[in-house]
Amino acid sequence: MNGIYDAAVIGAGAAGLFCAGVAARRGLRVLVLDHAPEPGRKILISGGGRCNFTNMKVGAENFLSANPHFCKSALAGFTPRDFIALVERYGIAYHEKTLGQLFCDGSARQILDMLLDLSAGASLRLGMAVREISHDGAFVLETSAGRVSARNLVIATGGLSIPKLGASGFAYEAAKRFGHAVVPPRPALVPLTFGAQDVGWMETLAGVSAPVRIGAGKARFEESLLFTHRGLSGPAVLQISSYLAPGEGFTVDFCPGLRAAEALLEAKARRAKAALKTVLAEHLPVRLAAHFAGAEARNMADLPDKALRALGEKLNRCVFTPTGNEGFAKAEVTAGGVDTAALASKSCESRAVPGLFFIGEAVDVTGWLGGYNFQWAWASGHAAGQALQVR
Repeated sequence: MNGIYDAAVIGAGAAGLFCAGVAARRGLRVLVLDHAPEPGRKILISGGGRCNFTNMKVGAENFLSANPHFCKSALAGFTPRDFIALVERYGIAYHEKTLGQLFCDGSARQILDMLLDLSAGASLRLGMAVREISHDGAFVLETSAGRVSARNLVIATGGLSIPKLGASGFAYEAAKRFGHAVVPPRPALVPLTFGAQDVGWMETLAGVSAPVRIGAGKARFEESLLFTHRGLSGPAVLQISSYLAPGEGFTVDFCPGLRAAEALLEAKARRAKAALKTVLAEHLPVRLAAHFAGAEARNMADLPDKALRALGEKLNRCVFTPTGNEGFAKAEVTAGGVDTAALASKSCESRAVPGLFFIGEAVDVTGWLGGYNFQWAWASGHAAGQALQVR
């Protein structure tokens, strides 16, 4: 680690490794360091071990940020098609699972190996914690393995989600050290928890999954909801969790595309002797149908039209108000982060401290579930890697 590096990248995850690869291939002398014993740990567990590495359709509307326009430049500078071209060049087989989400046919290890190969021109130091950062013409890092000097510094240490893999608030502390504001971090893409009254019946449905339309404010998603022993999860719930303020509720349509009240009244007219739970099971999972039908075994003919209309309206608009969520331990990502107001959108470089960059999850740009956060890692890493200068 003798001499001064052109760039030091703190964080050997998706954004950090990709940024280092871009910079090293430009001929810069780059050091990547991470306190973890191995690189890309979140990559390896992502997508159930197959890595949902991007999405076919990515736009600013797929991200949350205090400045919804900030991500546009970086996303335009490195698109999903650009990353797919890399994946294909490395011979990694992949498939579209649903809603444009791309996964490896094999293992997430293939994506990590590709990133390590792309960044092979950089020096990688693992198990190396940064204890202090200073800046006086160059950036000086006091690490557990000695002092490092670099002309540029890239912070790519992510957010607070999944602390068991080494997540920390390092990026926020570094940002504040250099006078940057931080949008308060909070768990995103996270399972929701409920009070005892709701958990009681939800627990009886644990393991049941159903396609739904879920909404809060202007946000709408059509994906699957999963009942758990603690509340609700599944892609639909993870998506809407990013949009919920504390104490705010959301609506679930358990019969998307169906006017449930009209369907129930029609079923009563045509099949008066059919059991309510049998009719409901034509549109819902059996256990969920039994829940909405109630404990009594009732035929359609025995139910007043008013009761059927009320049930239908509830099926199309069931209101849930969570008491909380499962926290950073179970959150896919962290919302909030380094305030984009102090960063240049084309490069993610600090406006106040030339040569200082923040990329990836550390920044206040949070994507939907479905490969969007990885695409932000690639795009912001590419933007910073291309902008790094020998000063």
